[in-house]
Amino acid sequence: MAISFVRIDDRMIHGQTVTRWSKEYPCTGLIAVNDAAASNKVLKEAYKSASDKKTFVWTKDHFKDVQEKVLKSADQYFLITKNPLDMKYILVDLGFVPGDVKTVIVGPCNDRPGATKLGNNQSITQEEAEALEAIYQKGYTVKFSLIPDITIGTWEDFRGKFGF
Repeated sequence: MAISFVRIDDRMIHGQTVTRWSKEYPCTGLIAVNDAAASNKVLKEAYKSASDKKTFVWTKDHFKDVQEKVLKSADQYFLITKNPLDMKYILVDLGFVPGDVKTVIVGPCNDRPGATKLGNNQSITQEEAEALEAIYQKGYTVKFSLIPDITIGTWEDFRGKFGF
């Protein structure tokens, strides 16, 4: 199993992700997919130095090119995107299947203009809601959880706020 955990987190890689979640889901490395971060040398290095685990920061195109290699890896990775749109691209548009993982954990999504607040530090826009709905329709459980023991619910609890 190459992917042990799938997460959307607007901070992508930080101590809480690595420390707290890796106690629940074992991992030897992290794969962060975000075009802006992967294209910015300073950001990329900051993310790579945020953990003592093997860390990759890739563009969506690079992930597309290496997805089969990821699946065949002996290592266990967290797959993390900064936003629901990038995760939709991976799971729905590319059709990437992260092994046995059928739950996408949504962590921090900052309050922003035009975003609907679902919980503390968890707000999404209509466009992001559409991406989450596509992930949900693909058969994934979408769970809103900043840390393992604090969950505000699943996409099924919130999708009606966005017209689904």
